[in-house]
Amino acid sequence: MTDTATELASQVRTGDRRALAQAITLVESMRADHRAGAAELIDAVLPFAGRSIRIGISGAPGVGKSTFIEALGLHVISLGHKLAVLTVDPSSATSGGSILGDKTRMGELARSHHAYVRPSPGGEHQGGVARRTREAIMLCEAAGFDVVIVETIGVGQNEIEVADMVDLFVLMVNPGSGDDLQGIKRGISELADLVVVNKADGDLAPAAGRTRSDYSDAVKLLHPRWRAWVPIAVSCSSLERTGIAEVWDIIEQFSAAVRGSGELQSRRRAQSLAWMWSEIREELLSDFRSNVAVRGDLGEVERAVADGRLAPIDAARRLLDLFERGEQRGLTQSPPVT
Repeated sequence: MTDTATELASQVRTGDRRALAQAITLVESMRADHRAGAAELIDAVLPFAGRSIRIGISGAPGVGKSTFIEALGLHVISLGHKLAVLTVDPSSATSGGSILGDKTRMGELARSHHAYVRPSPGGEHQGGVARRTREAIMLCEAAGFDVVIVETIGVGQNEIEVADMVDLFVLMVNPGSGDDLQGIKRGISELADLVVVNKADGDLAPAAGRTRSDYSDAVKLLHPRWRAWVPIAVSCSSLERTGIAEVWDIIEQFSAAVRGSGELQSRRRAQSLAWMWSEIREELLSDFRSNVAVRGDLGEVERAVADGRLAPIDAARRLLDLFERGEQRGLTQSPPVT
């Protein structure tokens, strides 16, 4: 292991926030010369990770995820916890970087010495999370944060990857969402361990109560992801910060139940294996796209498929053959882009 990775890992373990930010930036880097250092860094912090409650929070835009997270976060740190919030922002079309809106919306939480808010760009990665969110979780845990929240981009039913990297998956819905429960068995809804109906205040309070009741009935029809936990629905007002303490109490009950049953340890082992295969797929696809032989024919093959002149299965086989021959001849990658 290089001295740089060892020193950075040591600094992260002391809770150095600047070192933590530097470490997350390193693991998020797409530069090939950074990957070895990032891998060494993760190896160094691995024994000190895994000790937090990992919470994933998803929901459609406008449901109030950031306001809810700030309210919940302020309550959590008031109880003596250290909280890390990893928000996944849409990427800027100009720079490719994070738009950073969530950190602005969580201003009070971001200013706390007991909280760490880190926005990351979603980029082209699917599933509502950034490609290196798993590594960021581990780094935050190694830095001493015992509660880690991952807020997804919030773009719809495809935000399911976060469920493979957290313990508790929270789905937030607006009052009135209970009118459209016929799709609850599809996609994101059936992964929820906790449904939170936000905006239970003012004129929306009655609708929030009805929506909570509708979801409470609906989740009973789903096959639970845990033996020790049955999904439930609650309502709260992030704006008025009512019902927030009750949400946290439920999260603690969940954590105690799945840890006590031994399921959490089994789930995290399965998540580690899923992470390994995800990394293999990502690296193979990256190598495939950067292969000189493939890049030479890719545009024409894609046009042929789009025009109906070549069957997709034949196109895939042709490109894979090019990739294999290129690998055998040592034509592995195009020159790095600077």
